[in-house]
Amino acid sequence: MHELSVCESLLTQVSQLAAQHNARQVALIKLQIGPLSGIEPDLLQHAFTIARAGTVAEHAELLIDTLPVRIECLECAHQAEAPVNRLVCPHCGAWRTKVISGDEMVLASLELLTEE
Repeated sequence: MHELSVCESLLTQVSQLAAQHNARQVALIKLQIGPLSGIEPDLLQHAFTIARAGTVAEHAELLIDTLPVRIECLECAHQAEAPVNRLVCPHCGAWRTKVISGDEMVLASLELLTEE
């Protein structure tokens, strides 16, 4: 399960951001994950409950939003959302397309608790 190593990397980044902002605790972490990212949101959620122990995000809630897959046609330049298993242009039917989103994991926002 590579989601555990993804969580460890995420928590390293979150800890660095918390330290930069003098936060004593992280209350909320919001992620955006595309279906082509190779990350299973349910497994990531489970791994997060294990990986957060002993960190500044120990009591944080993890919210995950799923991003749509977007493609650009290399034939007609049309951009559109596409199902994961059908990355063809809905405009002209060409199969030569490029994924422009839906393969990423983005740290969208954090809610930090500070001393103030």
